[in-house]
Amino acid sequence: MRILVVGSGGVGDAVARIAARRRFFERLVVADVDLGRSRRTVEAASAHDVVGGRFEAVEVDASSASAVEALVREHRATHVLNAVDPRFVLPIFEGVRAAGAHYLDMAMSLSRAHPERPYELPGVKLGDEQFAQAAGWEADGQLALVGIGVEPGLSDVFARYAADHLFSAIDELGVRDGANLEVLDDEGQPIFAPSFSIWTTIEECLNPPVIWSADRAEAGAGLADGWFTVEPFHEPEVFRFPEPVGEVECVHVEHEEVLLMPRWVDARKVTFKYGLGEEFIGVLRTLHRLGLDRTEPVTVRGVPVSPRDVVAAALPDPATIGPRMTGSTCAGLLVTGTGVDGAPREVYLYHLVDNAWSMAEYGAQCVVWQTAVNPVVALELLAAGTWSGAGVLGPEAFDAVPFLELLAAPTPEGYGSPWGMEERDPA
Repeated sequence: MRILVVGSGGVGDAVARIAARRRFFERLVVADVDLGRSRRTVEAASAHDVVGGRFEAVEVDASSASAVEALVREHRATHVLNAVDPRFVLPIFEGVRAAGAHYLDMAMSLSRAHPERPYELPGVKLGDEQFAQAAGWEADGQLALVGIGVEPGLSDVFARYAADHLFSAIDELGVRDGANLEVLDDEGQPIFAPSFSIWTTIEECLNPPVIWSADRAEAGAGLADGWFTVEPFHEPEVFRFPEPVGEVECVHVEHEEVLLMPRWVDARKVTFKYGLGEEFIGVLRTLHRLGLDRTEPVTVRGVPVSPRDVVAAALPDPATIGPRMTGSTCAGLLVTGTGVDGAPREVYLYHLVDNAWSMAEYGAQCVVWQTAVNPVVALELLAAGTWSGAGVLGPEAFDAVPFLELLAAPTPEGYGSPWGMEERDPA
């Protein structure tokens, strides 16, 4: 396997650091618009390369499908992992297909709100533009494994596992993410510094959240009629995460799991809620009121500038805040329904990562590490032939057990990152 990773920001950098300790691939090329950044990633990964000499840094314009295609061909990449923000999904996706390689991403093509009823009906949904090309990928024998980060990604693997091994019927697949993270300044005071790309976070949190309902699908013409939208920050609930995170208020957020899970897993309802916290929601509302969430350029002293890009540039790079961060992050899936014994059941399947651990072990803050480990596990399963397929497929389309076993197994056999399962009172 020859891997091309497009993007050496926080997640791409962590991917390389994690992969350096695995033997399943022959070559890993890290590409970024900033060659200096990709070189820093390669230097860090190479220091822990268990084989030696497998990493290379190159430059790429990820907005150009032809540039991506040329790079894939030049380096004879068999698999390309998209580790940049969702603006670049389609050019990378199309460049990889043109080059004849396989594709993986952690976020899907962008949505566009319904022009007249944005808080009732979806317009263009997350991933629609990729699924529209599924037949071509399948006909060419190429795999596009979409949404294989942590959220989406691991939660989708959990959904497959729950359906196959824990439940005879599922009422709701409810993704619930939360954390107790703090980023501190030089004086030890908390500061506003998102642990993930603020560009992506704005996109997810201010777009109309999507929910899927089997009742709506059955009342309509099928799967597509099951999706509907609500207003941002809809239906807040206090969710109890495993310690040390504890209780966090979560709200509906637009996310790929809701668009992926119903395609492969039978459930009556699918939701995604994220623990943003009061301060974060306040900041996002203010950005929206001021128009600073906009992506369309505005002219400032004769120079076109995207307001959202300005916000992203003004905040700390998520890849650099690890040493200032404390706490843990938890990603998981609450599944309710009927167990295999016929009794009501409620289970929270989760993955918890402590920032002190991920920094000490990999030099990567916990949110980007937790995102990055999952595509590396998937690549290893593809390299072994344990997972295989063609077309545009989500993680739910594959057997969950080998993934969960490899993720949790102690190093060096596995990745040494156990997941948990917590039974809850279905009443």
